[in-house]
Amino acid sequence: MMEGAWKEMEMRKKKLPIGIENFEKLRLENFYYIDKTGLIRELLNNWGEVNLFTRPRRFGKTLNMSMLEHFFSLDGDKSIFDGLEISKETVLCEEYMGKYPVVSISLKGIDAWSYKTAYQMAVRVIIDEAAKFYFLLDSEKLNAHDKAEYQKLLDDTMNEGMFGSSLKLLSGMLEKHYGTKVILMIDEYDVPLAKAHANGYYDQMISLIRSFLGEALKTNSSLKLAVLTGCLRISKESIFTGLNNLKVRSVTDVRFDEYFGFTDMEVKTLLQYYGYPDSYDVAKKWYDGYHFGNVDVYCPWDVLNYCDSLLDDKEAQPENYWINTSSNDAVKRFIQESANYTTKREIESLIAGEVITKEIYQELTYPEIYQTIDNIWSLLFTTGYLTQRGKAEGRQMKLAIPNLEIRDIFVTQIMEFFRENVREDGDTLNCFCDALQNKDAENVEKIFNDYLRKTISIRETAVRTGVKENFYHGVLLGILSVKNRWGISSNREMGEGYADILAEPDTGDMGIIIEVKYAHDGDLDGACKEALKQIEYTRYEDDLEDDGVENILKYGIACYKKRCRVMLAEK
Repeated sequence: MMEGAWKEMEMRKKKLPIGIENFEKLRLENFYYIDKTGLIRELLNNWGEVNLFTRPRRFGKTLNMSMLEHFFSLDGDKSIFDGLEISKETVLCEEYMGKYPVVSISLKGIDAWSYKTAYQMAVRVIIDEAAKFYFLLDSEKLNAHDKAEYQKLLDDTMNEGMFGSSLKLLSGMLEKHYGTKVILMIDEYDVPLAKAHANGYYDQMISLIRSFLGEALKTNSSLKLAVLTGCLRISKESIFTGLNNLKVRSVTDVRFDEYFGFTDMEVKTLLQYYGYPDSYDVAKKWYDGYHFGNVDVYCPWDVLNYCDSLLDDKEAQPENYWINTSSNDAVKRFIQESANYTTKREIESLIAGEVITKEIYQELTYPEIYQTIDNIWSLLFTTGYLTQRGKAEGRQMKLAIPNLEIRDIFVTQIMEFFRENVREDGDTLNCFCDALQNKDAENVEKIFNDYLRKTISIRETAVRTGVKENFYHGVLLGILSVKNRWGISSNREMGEGYADILAEPDTGDMGIIIEVKYAHDGDLDGACKEALKQIEYTRYEDDLEDDGVENILKYGIACYKKRCRVMLAEK
């Protein structure tokens, strides 16, 4: 094939749907789509009047909700389903496709510092949805009272009572107008509760949402089918009281397991389509490993972003894309609560790729989440930071970190926690720095060993040596930060290479060069000698000598699990 023709073919490839959550747009504007329409068949064949899907963030919940909306809705272009899996289900399509009025709202934008502002945001969600049905004011099927009630749904001063009844009222009016019951879609139902808990108005918000959902889902005679999504399965007692028609589809359920996230074959096919089949192994290590029901899945957000980076640079390295989509508070709080020895060792085991058995409660309230370390384990599981390995035995689940991306999040939070708390050991750490200055390698080693025994460490054999070295490198930088008047440089270009750490005490006449090595075979002495050889070979001290620094100390520090060895180069 001629080069020009090849390039033209490449240009015709479908666009990557990064951040595209509107199903119609995705299908009409030539975006790549991994067919999840089988979800519709499963939903209709395994009927539940009210269905709640709980999945971690960035696993395609919103796109699936948009898909359902366009399938059921009376409006819209049904050709967007041509060629997809659901189109083969002719009987279901004939009965349900394009046959129902659909009310579809998302609560994920309700994020405010105060209840007043959050309530105004919630009201705006209702107004925007109600406004889509403005034709109701001209409907011959609605009487004057109905139309007056509809007008209230467009009023930004509506009271809490009207807000609580809003979806029920709108459903009733649409049933009157169309003569058929209503499909109700509520995306990210739990976001207002999470934000309310974080900002101190949880009791007010839980009361509002309980009334809002109760009227829409429990006492709504106009309801045909409801689908809700969220990250957490909020306890029935706190929000779904008396709702006997609710089916919860969580990450442990076999049914619907393949419809949120990408399967292994789907990722292989996608990478093949864009011309990067050789990147499959990397994608698998970094973004696979989530276990939903009986299926292992990848995080779609990560796979799409990684593929996009390959389109820019075929040598692109995998990145942590997930970390930028949330504050990762769950992991942060988990690390903060790891004061006891057992939890520290369990975190180390998880980072090492091992499995921890814990009792998991999938139904929690937000005030309960951080009350105990046991509840935080449950939160980490439901939000995707930990995943299931093997079959659960009752509430007992075997948990593991799913992939390298999530492991990186844990390690990052461990280091942040370390840096935040390092100054609590100011006296000890000052002694460490004094020992460095005084050429006391023995005391440097003793203090660093004591510190490693207390902190959470990385001992994973599968992790690259460079990653482990970076961890110990970070610990040393954290310790040295106690000397806020010292000049501390990391990976500074010096001589013919890059020195791991350069410490310049405030005396102005000394430079301390530190090279860190991970002794992967446990040979601490050998790794120390290797570190000192590297300092000499790359002539790190040349820059300091050029600046007139005569007192130059060169340390090799080797680490292995919770042990270290420190050697000072001889003059």
